[in-house]
Amino acid sequence: MITPGTNSFGDFHLPLGTWVAAVVDWITTYLSGFFDVVRYVFTWMDAWMEYFLSTPPFWVVVAVLVVLAFLAKGWKLALGAAIGLLFIVSVGQWTNAMNTLALVVVAAGLAVVLSIPLGVWAARSDAASRIIRPVLDFMQTTPAFVYLIPALLLFRVGVVPGIVATIVFAMAPGVRLTELGIRGVPSEVVEAGAAFGSSPWRILRQIQLPLAKASIMAGVNQVIMLSLSMVVIAGMVGAGGLGEQIVASLNRIDVGLGAEAGLSVVVLAILLDRLTAALGGDASGASRPWKRGRKPTVTATPNAATAQTAATTEAAPADRRREPQTTSA
Repeated sequence: MITPGTNSFGDFHLPLGTWVAAVVDWITTYLSGFFDVVRYVFTWMDAWMEYFLSTPPFWVVVAVLVVLAFLAKGWKLALGAAIGLLFIVSVGQWTNAMNTLALVVVAAGLAVVLSIPLGVWAARSDAASRIIRPVLDFMQTTPAFVYLIPALLLFRVGVVPGIVATIVFAMAPGVRLTELGIRGVPSEVVEAGAAFGSSPWRILRQIQLPLAKASIMAGVNQVIMLSLSMVVIAGMVGAGGLGEQIVASLNRIDVGLGAEAGLSVVVLAILLDRLTAALGGDASGASRPWKRGRKPTVTATPNAATAQTAATTEAAPADRRREPQTTSA
């Protein structure tokens, strides 16, 4: 019975915090070498990405991103990308924006590398799906500050805790949408591939993944957007970039700095959203500049009936496909 005026069962208190602290202490004592290696790898990846984005003159990076936007969607997206990136330069947030972009690219890339195989596994195994779904729910609903505490203890202050927190928070939609896309492939198509003797790996690579491309790219898009939403939390643990500027504006109540850094995050988010949506939303590529003016290729979706007909036709000998003509005397 709960004691009135208290929030516990009398003198009983479940020592959950003590247990968690003991587990973290054991990990930091006996697995510190492993986490040092992880910290070194993540720091190295982020440093190289920052080098490629921050070392060239800003106009070189702007030109590359504008060309990518043009190739992905056309001149409208390229013009919007140029205006947004030049706005970041004009408010003096270019270096911070490139540091944030480097963190997002590393964290989102690692999240995608982890989430797509997990989504494929969940789609092909009901038992794996039943195990993975509660874990994803836990990862998405747990406040980021809760798992930032052990991340800070394991990886120390810097960019690595921000990357780890971003991966944990952002990879859930990648797993869910990959599983949804593969499970949404018509069973007749998979059966047709199996009827022609394709291996499960070939069916996955040549049938399921291409047909689930739109859903998988939607998951990649959501991973990137959630990664950008974590830049402020990453800034609070010493990751730098635009997140650090936003945190500084909060500490100093500097509205101008907060507006400049916040709008720079918005520009990066819109640009990355439009790029990934353009790459994944049009499977035929008809909206891309170099493919405009070509006649679209119409491909028929195979099913079990057509597969059986094709197999029967190929199996029939050539001399039996034509009926001999009989002549009457």
